[in-house]
Amino acid sequence: MVAKSAETRRLYLQIADKLRVLIDEPGFASNGRLPSERALAQRLGVSRPSVREALVVLELEGRVEIRMGSGVYVCEAPGDTAGAATRAMPQEAELGDSLVDIMNARAVLEGAIAGSVAAFCKPRALKALRAIFETMEREVHAGQIPEAADRAFHVALAQMTGNEILVQTVEALFDKRHTPLSSKLRDHFESETTWLAALDEHRDILEALEARDALQAQAAMQRHLKISLERVMARRKLT
Repeated sequence: MVAKSAETRRLYLQIADKLRVLIDEPGFASNGRLPSERALAQRLGVSRPSVREALVVLELEGRVEIRMGSGVYVCEAPGDTAGAATRAMPQEAELGDSLVDIMNARAVLEGAIAGSVAAFCKPRALKALRAIFETMEREVHAGQIPEAADRAFHVALAQMTGNEILVQTVEALFDKRHTPLSSKLRDHFESETTWLAALDEHRDILEALEARDALQAQAAMQRHLKISLERVMARRKLT
Protein backbone atom coordinates (compact mmCIF):
# COMPACT_ATOMS: atom_id res chain seq x y z
CA MET A 1 0.00 0.00 0.00
CA VAL A 2 1.34 3.43 -0.95
CA ALA A 3 1.85 5.74 2.02
CA LYS A 4 0.05 9.07 1.98
CA SER A 5 2.15 12.15 1.35
CA ALA A 6 2.40 14.77 4.07
CA GLU A 7 0.09 17.06 2.09
CA THR A 8 -2.74 14.51 1.84
CA ARG A 9 -2.74 13.44 5.49
CA ARG A 10 -5.39 14.87 7.78
CA LEU A 11 -4.51 18.38 8.88
CA TYR A 12 -4.47 17.55 12.59
CA LEU A 13 -1.92 14.78 11.89
CA GLN A 14 0.30 17.21 9.99
CA ILE A 15 0.09 19.61 12.93
CA ALA A 16 0.89 16.80 15.38
CA ASP A 17 4.03 16.03 13.34
CA LYS A 18 5.16 19.65 13.64
CA LEU A 19 4.41 19.74 17.37
CA ARG A 20 6.54 16.64 17.98
CA VAL A 21 9.49 18.42 16.36
CA LEU A 22 8.88 21.58 18.38
CA ILE A 23 8.58 19.66 21.65
CA ASP A 24 12.09 18.28 21.11
CA GLU A 25 13.54 21.76 20.63
CA PRO A 26 15.38 23.13 23.70
CA GLY A 27 13.40 25.82 25.47
CA PHE A 28 10.16 25.24 23.61
CA ALA A 29 8.29 23.71 26.54
CA SER A 30 9.32 25.91 29.45
CA ASN A 31 9.19 23.88 32.68
CA GLY A 32 7.59 21.09 30.66
CA ARG A 33 4.60 23.24 29.72
CA LEU A 34 3.69 23.94 26.09
CA PRO A 35 2.78 27.43 24.88
CA SER A 36 -0.93 28.28 24.78
CA GLU A 37 -3.24 27.06 22.03
CA ARG A 38 -3.38 30.60 20.68
CA ALA A 39 0.42 30.87 20.54
CA LEU A 40 0.73 27.47 18.87
CA ALA A 41 -1.93 28.34 16.30
CA GLN A 42 -0.20 31.61 15.46
CA ARG A 43 3.22 29.97 15.22
CA LEU A 44 1.98 27.20 12.91
CA GLY A 45 -0.44 29.34 10.91
CA VAL A 46 -3.45 27.14 11.61
CA SER A 47 -6.72 27.38 13.52
CA ARG A 48 -7.02 26.77 17.26
CA PRO A 49 -9.48 23.88 16.78
CA SER A 50 -6.94 22.10 14.57
CA VAL A 51 -4.25 22.64 17.21
CA ARG A 52 -6.59 21.23 19.84
CA GLU A 53 -7.15 18.09 17.76
CA ALA A 54 -3.40 17.68 17.27
CA LEU A 55 -2.77 18.04 21.01
CA VAL A 56 -5.32 15.29 21.68
CA VAL A 57 -3.42 13.04 19.26
CA LEU A 58 -0.23 13.67 21.25
CA GLU A 59 -2.13 12.93 24.45
CA LEU A 60 -3.36 9.63 23.02
CA GLU A 61 0.29 8.83 22.22
CA GLY A 62 1.35 9.62 25.76
CA ARG A 63 3.55 12.49 24.62
CA VAL A 64 1.63 15.20 26.50
CA GLU A 65 -0.91 15.54 29.29
CA ILE A 66 -3.82 17.98 28.96
CA ARG A 67 -4.70 19.54 32.31
CA MET A 68 -7.86 21.59 32.13
CA GLY A 69 -7.39 25.09 33.47
CA SER A 70 -3.63 24.62 33.67
CA GLY A 71 -2.23 23.81 30.26
CA VAL A 72 -0.56 21.08 28.24
CA TYR A 73 2.53 19.39 29.67
CA VAL A 74 5.16 17.14 28.14
CA CYS A 75 5.11 13.66 29.64
CA GLU A 76 8.33 12.12 30.89
CA ALA A 77 8.45 8.38 30.34
CA PRO A 78 11.32 5.99 31.05
CA GLY A 79 12.89 3.80 28.39
CA ASP A 80 11.92 3.88 24.73
CA THR A 81 9.32 6.62 25.00
CA ALA A 82 8.86 7.17 21.28
CA GLY A 83 8.61 3.47 20.53
CA ALA A 84 6.19 2.84 23.39
CA ALA A 85 3.99 5.71 22.29
CA THR A 86 3.88 4.44 18.72
CA ARG A 87 2.86 1.00 19.87
CA ALA A 88 0.25 2.26 22.33
CA MET A 89 -1.56 4.84 20.23
CA PRO A 90 -4.32 4.01 17.71
CA GLN A 91 -3.30 3.76 14.06
CA GLU A 92 -3.90 6.86 11.94
CA ALA A 93 -6.90 5.25 10.24
CA GLU A 94 -8.41 4.50 13.65
CA LEU A 95 -8.04 8.00 15.06
CA GLY A 96 -10.93 9.24 12.99
CA ASP A 97 -11.77 12.27 10.89
CA SER A 98 -11.44 15.80 12.17
CA LEU A 99 -14.36 16.67 14.45
CA VAL A 100 -14.44 20.09 12.79
CA ASP A 101 -14.99 18.45 9.40
CA ILE A 102 -17.57 16.02 10.79
CA MET A 103 -19.68 18.68 12.47
CA ASN A 104 -19.51 21.03 9.49
CA ALA A 105 -20.65 18.19 7.23
CA ARG A 106 -23.49 17.38 9.61
CA ALA A 107 -24.58 21.03 9.69
CA VAL A 108 -24.84 21.14 5.90
CA LEU A 109 -26.59 17.78 5.55
CA GLU A 110 -28.88 17.77 8.58
CA GLY A 111 -29.75 21.43 8.17
CA ALA A 112 -30.93 20.71 4.64
CA ILE A 113 -32.87 17.67 5.86
CA ALA A 114 -34.65 19.63 8.59
CA GLY A 115 -35.61 22.34 6.12
CA SER A 116 -36.82 19.88 3.51
CA VAL A 117 -39.10 17.82 5.77
CA ALA A 118 -40.65 20.63 7.81
CA ALA A 119 -43.50 21.36 5.42
CA PHE A 120 -44.71 17.78 4.99
CA CYS A 121 -43.64 15.70 8.01
CA LYS A 122 -46.50 13.54 9.26
CA PRO A 123 -48.12 14.09 12.69
CA ARG A 124 -47.18 10.55 13.73
CA ALA A 125 -43.52 11.23 12.94
CA LEU A 126 -43.60 14.50 14.87
CA LYS A 127 -45.21 12.75 17.84
CA ALA A 128 -42.45 10.13 17.80
CA LEU A 129 -39.80 12.85 17.60
CA ARG A 130 -41.30 14.65 20.59
CA ALA A 131 -41.30 11.39 22.56
CA ILE A 132 -37.58 11.01 21.83
CA PHE A 133 -37.00 14.59 22.93
CA GLU A 134 -38.87 13.99 26.19
CA THR A 135 -36.69 10.94 26.86
CA MET A 136 -33.62 13.09 26.31
CA GLU A 137 -35.05 15.74 28.61
CA ARG A 138 -35.67 13.25 31.44
CA GLU A 139 -32.18 11.82 31.13
CA VAL A 140 -30.45 15.20 31.08
CA HIS A 141 -32.35 16.37 34.18
CA ALA A 142 -31.45 13.08 35.87
CA GLY A 143 -27.77 13.83 35.28
CA GLN A 144 -27.40 11.18 32.59
CA ILE A 145 -25.79 11.50 29.16
CA PRO A 146 -28.62 10.95 26.65
CA GLU A 147 -26.44 9.68 23.84
CA ALA A 148 -28.90 7.06 22.58
CA ALA A 149 -31.79 9.53 22.61
CA ASP A 150 -29.64 12.17 20.91
CA ARG A 151 -28.77 9.73 18.12
CA ALA A 152 -32.40 8.60 17.84
CA PHE A 153 -33.54 12.22 17.46
CA HIS A 154 -31.23 12.95 14.54
CA VAL A 155 -31.90 9.62 12.85
CA ALA A 156 -35.69 9.96 13.26
CA LEU A 157 -35.56 13.34 11.59
CA ALA A 158 -33.58 11.87 8.70
CA GLN A 159 -36.13 9.06 8.39
CA MET A 160 -38.80 11.66 7.68
CA THR A 161 -37.20 12.10 4.24
CA GLY A 162 -38.01 8.50 3.31
CA ASN A 163 -34.50 8.29 1.82
CA GLU A 164 -32.49 5.39 3.22
CA ILE A 165 -29.18 6.75 1.88
CA LEU A 166 -29.67 9.97 3.85
CA VAL A 167 -30.57 7.98 6.96
CA GLN A 168 -27.45 5.84 6.65
CA THR A 169 -25.28 8.92 6.10
CA VAL A 170 -26.67 10.67 9.18
CA GLU A 171 -26.10 7.52 11.23
CA ALA A 172 -22.54 7.15 9.96
CA LEU A 173 -21.63 10.77 10.66
CA PHE A 174 -23.16 10.65 14.14
CA ASP A 175 -21.29 7.45 14.99
CA LYS A 176 -17.94 9.03 14.14
CA ARG A 177 -18.14 10.55 17.62
CA HIS A 178 -16.90 7.17 18.92
CA THR A 179 -13.48 7.37 17.27
CA PRO A 180 -10.51 7.86 19.65
CA LEU A 181 -10.01 11.49 18.62
CA SER A 182 -13.65 12.56 18.99
CA SER A 183 -14.16 10.54 22.18
CA LYS A 184 -11.13 12.12 23.86
CA LEU A 185 -12.20 15.62 22.85
CA ARG A 186 -15.67 15.04 24.28
CA ASP A 187 -14.26 13.54 27.49
CA HIS A 188 -12.29 16.74 28.09
CA PHE A 189 -14.82 19.35 27.11
CA GLU A 190 -18.38 18.04 27.49
CA SER A 191 -20.23 18.46 30.78
CA GLU A 192 -23.71 18.52 32.32
CA THR A 193 -23.95 22.20 31.39
CA THR A 194 -23.26 21.48 27.72
CA TRP A 195 -26.03 18.87 27.62
CA LEU A 196 -28.52 21.31 29.14
CA ALA A 197 -27.69 23.75 26.35
CA ALA A 198 -27.97 20.99 23.74
CA LEU A 199 -31.40 20.10 25.10
CA ASP A 200 -32.65 23.62 24.48
CA GLU A 201 -31.26 23.46 20.95
CA HIS A 202 -33.10 20.22 20.24
CA ARG A 203 -36.29 21.83 21.55
CA ASP A 204 -35.85 24.70 19.08
CA ILE A 205 -35.51 22.20 16.21
CA LEU A 206 -38.58 20.26 17.31
CA GLU A 207 -40.74 23.34 17.76
CA ALA A 208 -39.75 24.67 14.33
CA LEU A 209 -40.76 21.35 12.77
CA GLU A 210 -44.05 21.33 14.67
CA ALA A 211 -44.70 24.87 13.38
CA ARG A 212 -43.95 23.68 9.81
CA ASP A 213 -41.36 26.45 9.55
CA ALA A 214 -38.77 25.20 7.08
CA LEU A 215 -36.40 28.16 7.34
CA GLN A 216 -36.40 28.09 11.13
CA ALA A 217 -36.00 24.30 11.24
CA GLN A 218 -32.95 24.48 9.00
CA ALA A 219 -31.48 27.39 10.95
CA ALA A 220 -32.12 25.70 14.31
CA MET A 221 -30.39 22.49 13.21
CA GLN A 222 -27.39 24.32 11.78
CA ARG A 223 -27.15 26.48 14.88
CA HIS A 224 -27.25 23.42 17.14
CA LEU A 225 -24.45 21.61 15.31
CA LYS A 226 -22.31 24.74 15.02
CA ILE A 227 -22.65 25.49 18.73
CA SER A 228 -22.04 21.84 19.60
CA LEU A 229 -18.67 22.11 17.87
CA GLU A 230 -17.90 25.39 19.60
CA ARG A 231 -18.60 23.81 22.98
CA VAL A 232 -15.87 21.26 22.36
CA MET A 233 -13.44 23.50 20.54
CA ALA A 234 -13.79 26.91 22.10
CA ARG A 235 -15.64 27.12 25.42
CA ARG A 236 -13.08 25.70 27.83
CA LYS A 237 -9.84 26.89 26.32
CA LEU A 238 -6.52 25.44 27.33
CA THR A 239 -4.39 28.15 28.88
